[in-house]
Order: sequence, then structure tokens, then C-alpha cells
Amino acid sequence: MARKSNTRAAQGAGTIRQRKDGRWEARYTVGRDPGTGKQVQRSVYGATQQEVRKKLAQLTAALDNGDYFQPANMTLARWVEIWLQEYTSDKKYLTVKHYTAQCKAHIVPGLGAVKLAELTTPQIQAFYNGLLRGGMAPKSVRNIHGILTKCLSTAVSVEYIRDNPAGRVTLPRVERKEIHPLTDEQVKDFLRVSSEDEYEILLKVILFTGLRESEAIGLTWDCVDFKTGAVKVCKQLQKRPLADGGFTFAPLKNDKARTIKPAPFVMGLLERRKREQAAQRLRAGELWTGWQTVEQQKSALVFTTATGGNLSPQTVYNHYKKLAAKIGAPGSRVHDLRHTFAVLSLQNGDDVKTVQGNLGHATAAFTLDVYGHVSERMKEDSAARMEAYIAGLGNL
Repeated sequence: MARKSNTRAAQGAGTIRQRKDGRWEARYTVGRDPGTGKQVQRSVYGATQQEVRKKLAQLTAALDNGDYFQPANMTLARWVEIWLQEYTSDKKYLTVKHYTAQCKAHIVPGLGAVKLAELTTPQIQAFYNGLLRGGMAPKSVRNIHGILTKCLSTAVSVEYIRDNPAGRVTLPRVERKEIHPLTDEQVKDFLRVSSEDEYEILLKVILFTGLRESEAIGLTWDCVDFKTGAVKVCKQLQKRPLADGGFTFAPLKNDKARTIKPAPFVMGLLERRKREQAAQRLRAGELWTGWQTVEQQKSALVFTTATGGNLSPQTVYNHYKKLAAKIGAPGSRVHDLRHTFAVLSLQNGDDVKTVQGNLGHATAAFTLDVYGHVSERMKEDSAARMEAYIAGLGNL
């Protein structure tokens, strides 16, 4: 037979009673609902009256001191869903897409059933270690860690959890991948073989400016100033699913527009491209889908198909891979043209800060970290300059 309910005044605020199932319950007030003005009450439970009385005393003391904290009762899976929907609106489209994919593929299957307030550092550590044992690369594990950390940091800021358990894990070491710029001989061969390709100008512009592929295919004529020999890089063209708008102009990777001063050779390529595009328009006739008037041309894409449409990254990739095979670099990617520009710039005397600005990196330290070790010639040239200086000092 169930025991009769027994309600008593607690020490301090709140009441204690014995439930029909035999457990003891203490109810206490945490404040008032801002919408209705009614009191908001919470409960704690225990096997004995003494246990519950102790919990209640701790809670009421925390309320009096302003240290009260009500843990969230939802699972991590539910919080991830809320976080992606409500707290990522300040992120870029591709960033949110990446967050969503990683959460769906790894974070929710691995940790989603755990209560948000009960998630611990050892659980997260075990989750990461399991991904590594399953063959995931350390860099990918660190990427997932970054997403989970952001997600849990938001939970801390909205007071669903007291602190972030992901902040105390040990992460795997990541070895930076070696970059593969074209050699001087391969650059010469590339200039030769690319002259036969319809994407010649685009690929040469990337090679001698260091533009990202998305920045190059998103370049518009209003960003090219032939009078001053300058090119403004302020957007990129992203490929999205048709449901999300298809090809769309998007902000740059680090949201910082930059103006570069390419070599006159590059500006000559762009002038040639302008003439080439005008000729393509005449040949296409009614099939032309690009600009129609001189005014429209001012803000139109620089690099287009033969009928005026935007270029597809996959098509650019296919063209480059054929050329790369011809010059003995079958593993080279379009992005390696950007690496080649950076190395050539450093080899030919550009300082790291200038190269950083041309590439659009966030910091010079990042540029130096990526490219500072790649050129043995830079070390040899430095030694030669110092030798020339010493020789100029006279008899030593």
C-alpha cells in the first residue's frame, strides 16, 4: 500500500513531501514566469527525507547567493538541432551546410543520446578516439571538435550547461600536408600547353595572381581597372543546389575584400579576354545568355562559357587536369596554381606581408606557416645577398 502523502515546511523556502511511490520530493521556487507572472517551481528527489532536505538547502542557498543553475533536461541531439536552427544565422551558407553534415554524420550518432547536462569530457574524448581508431584523419577529428565546441559554448552562454566539457579533451596532432607548387620547368610547359585550351586565360590569371578558383570564376568587369592596373577581389561564385539558388555570389572566405596589382602580363590577359568575350557574344547570337548592353557588361562575369553562362568548377577542373598530365604533374590541382603563385612571389623577393595581402590570408603568420619552408632557393638567395654585402665591405 502506498504511503500517504506527507507535506512539511522545509528549512528555508520550499516544501518537502513523500510521494506515492515512496520517494521524497522537495519543491522550490526559482522565480516568476516573465509572461504570466506566476511562480516557476522546480523539484528535486531522493530516497530519504534527509537526502532531499540536504539538496533543498543547497539549492535555496544558491538562489539566495545568485549562484543557482538549472541544468537542461534535453539530449545533445535535441540541442544540436536547436543550435543549427537558431544560433548559426551569422554563419555563411557553406559553413552551416558543413556544420549540419558533420553533426548528422558523426556528432549526433556518437553522442546524441546523452543528456546535454550530463555530457562529460571523458565521453567526448572516447568519441574522438573512436573516430581515430575508425580511420578518420586527425584534421577531420579536430574539425568535428571545433563544431562541437562551438555548439556547447552556445549552450553555456544561454545557461543550459555550466561549462564546456569539450574544452578539456586532448586532440590528435595534425601534420601539415606538403604543398605541391609547379616547378619552374612545369610553369614553362604549362604556359606552352595551355595556349591551346579554351580556359587558358582563366588558368593563367589564377597562376599569376593567386586568386582562389571561386574568386576567379566570380570576377566581374567592374572589379577590373585597366587604367590603374588593379583588380578588386570582393566576392566569389559558389555552386549551391538549385533549391538553394544554384550558382550564387557569396562573401570571400575571410570576408575581407582586397585590391591586387597584377603584373602587366595579367592585365594584358584580361584585355584579351574582354575582346574574346565580345567575339563569343557575336558568334553565339540568340544563344548568348550573358550581358546584352555595354552598361550590363560593366558588372558581368569576366570568365564565361561560349554562350555567356557562368563557368562550372568541375569543368575548369577537367580542363586543368588534362593540362597537368601533359606537363608531368598529373596529381596537381587547380588550387596548386595558387600555391605556385605564392612560392614564385616569395622566391622573387616579395615580402611575406605583400604575399599575404595578395592571397587574402587573415594573417602574415599563416602565410609564413604555409609557405615559409617550401623554397630552398629562398635560403640560397639570402646567403648570396649576404655574401655580396660582405664582399662590398672591402678587405676583411
